[in-house]
Amino acid sequence: METGKGPASGPKKLPFTPKAIIHQRFGPKACYKVEEVPEVVQNGCPGLVIPQKGPCLYRCSLQLPEFSVVSDTFRRKKDAEQSAAEKAIQKLGIQPKEDNLTVEEAWDELAGRLSYLFSIEFLPAIHPLSGHFRAALVREGHLNGFVPLAAIAVFDAKINSLCKSISPEMESNHLLVMSLIIEAAKRLADSLLFSEEKLSLKRLTPHPPDIIQSLLKNQPNFPESISIEAVRIPSSAEKTVESVMLNAFSGNYYLDVIAKELGVKDASKVLISRTIGKASSETRLYFCAPESITIGLSSELYTKQASSFKGYVNTIATYLSGQEICGDAILASVGYTRKSTDLFYEDLSLRAYYRILANKIPSGIYKLSREAIFAAELPTAFTTRSNWRGSFPRDILCTFCRQHRLSEPIFSSDSIEPLPDLPGRKRLRDTASGGNETNEGGITATAVAQEGCNLVYRCTVKIYSKCQDLILLCSPKESYKKQNDAIHSTALKVLSWLDRFLDKVDMSEEEITSSAKGFDILIYPEQFVKEFTLCQFLPKYRWGSATLAGSFLCPSYSNVQNNTLEDELSSGMTPSSGSLVCVTYKIYLATERECIKEQLEGSEEFEFEIGSGAVSPVLETVVTQMSIDQSACFTMELPSKEIVLAVAHDSANILSLLSSGTCLMKCEVTLLRVTVPLEDRMEQALFSPPLSKQRVEYALQHIRESCAASLVDFGCGSGSLLESLLAYQTSLEKIAGVDISQRALARAAKILHSKLDGNIEAEQPINRIKSAILYDGSILTCDSRLRGYDIATCLEVIEHMEEHEACLFGDIVLSSFCPQILIVSTPNYEYNVILQKSTPQYQEDDPDEKSQQQSCKFRNHDHKFEWTRQQFCQWASELALRRNYDVEFSGVGGEPNKEPGFASQIAVFRRKDSSPTNADFTEHYDVIWEWSSSNNSRS
Repeated sequence: METGKGPASGPKKLPFTPKAIIHQRFGPKACYKVEEVPEVVQNGCPGLVIPQKGPCLYRCSLQLPEFSVVSDTFRRKKDAEQSAAEKAIQKLGIQPKEDNLTVEEAWDELAGRLSYLFSIEFLPAIHPLSGHFRAALVREGHLNGFVPLAAIAVFDAKINSLCKSISPEMESNHLLVMSLIIEAAKRLADSLLFSEEKLSLKRLTPHPPDIIQSLLKNQPNFPESISIEAVRIPSSAEKTVESVMLNAFSGNYYLDVIAKELGVKDASKVLISRTIGKASSETRLYFCAPESITIGLSSELYTKQASSFKGYVNTIATYLSGQEICGDAILASVGYTRKSTDLFYEDLSLRAYYRILANKIPSGIYKLSREAIFAAELPTAFTTRSNWRGSFPRDILCTFCRQHRLSEPIFSSDSIEPLPDLPGRKRLRDTASGGNETNEGGITATAVAQEGCNLVYRCTVKIYSKCQDLILLCSPKESYKKQNDAIHSTALKVLSWLDRFLDKVDMSEEEITSSAKGFDILIYPEQFVKEFTLCQFLPKYRWGSATLAGSFLCPSYSNVQNNTLEDELSSGMTPSSGSLVCVTYKIYLATERECIKEQLEGSEEFEFEIGSGAVSPVLETVVTQMSIDQSACFTMELPSKEIVLAVAHDSANILSLLSSGTCLMKCEVTLLRVTVPLEDRMEQALFSPPLSKQRVEYALQHIRESCAASLVDFGCGSGSLLESLLAYQTSLEKIAGVDISQRALARAAKILHSKLDGNIEAEQPINRIKSAILYDGSILTCDSRLRGYDIATCLEVIEHMEEHEACLFGDIVLSSFCPQILIVSTPNYEYNVILQKSTPQYQEDDPDEKSQQQSCKFRNHDHKFEWTRQQFCQWASELALRRNYDVEFSGVGGEPNKEPGFASQIAVFRRKDSSPTNADFTEHYDVIWEWSSSNNSRS
């Protein structure tokens, strides 16, 4: 069992794969041919002779000069290729372990590789390093023919691999690679010339003139001058990152141009980082070699001297590259590639630089995938695949690991034991369509069968360092009916915690461990801190969205400060939690008087799901107050300069505006479409009036019969029940609502305030409400201010909790809050088959789930369970018996004596004794909004 107290090693990789060994031995002479193999599977129906096609399988044949082999069948092409290569190795009698190079063999190989690189055969090759050799031949004067050591060390993978065999620590030390190359070059003293002053190598025997002339004739016709935009990152934090132009001329060596910009003589003094961002990118950091380091020392002496060197560490550049960089650095996208002999180059702006920084943070990766740095947020929960916008959590986590040079995360969905069930009830919690399977990307899935085809998935994520030390393990307790949901939800937990950590990287090991526990994450502190040491250099930019200038909640609800919402409302619907909305928006940077205005970001069609935390809280707050075709304009607090520049296409104009000191952010948004949640669409398609209205009418009937004066709605959300009750004449004088969503409470406050104020101004008020109050708090926690209300309601709420929490809620309400009457409604799972047959397949249906034997889905993706009538009856009956209440059962939608019963099943609990028992508990809720008729009556 892993305890988190020490390192846990992951799977150790062989130095070379079978294909790599075959390539070393045969090169292009090894020919792989992969073919698809049809597989016929049993259909499970005796007498049915129609064959059914199974999953695609692949077989690979490998043709070598002397013989050929054929692999077994596999689900993935690359597995079939590796299998064929492995069979060939066995036939050749090669022992992979014996192919590991000794240090002396690596030295010989390194010298041989250098000899080949400086040969005439390599010069015309299409290789990232061959371009540097060709450019060296046209360098002027004493530099002619000299190839910088830094280029050889960086652009040849074989050199790096051999140096790693000699000295494993070279991976994080570019200067050590150069030192090893020099030691290998000394073995070729009769053919290579090393210049310590130039930090370069050159052939002793010049290339034949005809070879050089031939290469010059084949050079591409570049313009006389080339201007490439790059970014200078100063070593001093007090200096500003700025754009620079690299001006190259036809025939110039681009590294010499960068050297001039850095203030050194030539390319020999320029060091080059690994790629920044995508591995296929040519974006790299260029910086000066320390003058106090002497290249060419023995490895041990060099390492000792290098470790004692103290320079001006460029913290930002070091963070970006994962290598220690001293002094100023140039970030540029230029170089030779494997695709062409031409020089590749493209401009790299300040915007690109700040977006590279954003792409190192989980929320930044998500924002960039949506092209909405200001509008989007990394969602707080994974809902449905169709409602999620932007990169999926698993993909974001994989990208994050690559950006921070960690191993690919390992996802595993394992079999679990069913949770304890109530006596005599069936388990209907989660369903999925698969069995045991292994997916691409290291996902091993095992599901546990319950009741035949019901399956439950739980996912675990492990993250290892490049050295295969386990640094993070996430094992959530939640289970899911779909394998993808389990994977993405677990990945999102890890991403959410990583975001929190990167916002405060100076946590102690104890703080790191305790904060991770809240996300079901186990941290191995020593290894984790080691891998993320460089994150302390991360700029303290707040990539989260800006907030409104001022609060939108106050004791007496008012509209958003400094914002206007047009009065003319359309007859269209307004968004509610779970709705999928589409807006068009534009965000501007403007001076206070709006004399100058620059658009930063915008979208003609931007979709997000209300309540999932997928957008800026500011934007969602405004949108939830709008109707279709309505527009709004509001101001936002100005974020940091770095965030603005990550969005701005014209950095010069933006910098000019920011320097004025009178800027603000302005957003214009129009609500285009609202797609109500699937649950509401199903109910609307079958019931008139909708089930939600029928539930309100049911509660209203009991209020009138009981002559209740006070009502509390547990899980009130946006206040739909409380708002509906205001339209009827009842005996209620005091109403209260409790919820954990401040956004939903904000909407409820606005609606209730406008309705209650309108009621006071009316000549003949409809209702007798004297006070109303909204609390922010969990309904699983007691608060003495809500004790002893006449009626308590909890309509369609408990199914959003875990089942054990629903049971806890029932005990808390009846034993501590002690209402005279409690009305609880929840979906009847048995009715889902009728609801889903009444509606077509909606986009929420997961295309990966195609099993015809699959049970009915839950009505809402956020439902943690849905009970049958028997399960609901047993829960309510046992609860009433424990807490001295009577209970009666009813429902709305459907008929009680006709299968499958009511669509929404309802239990009404009535207290047997006349007064509640004493209970010792305090006030835990926060008052979000309060209204009193005495304070709002007309004078």
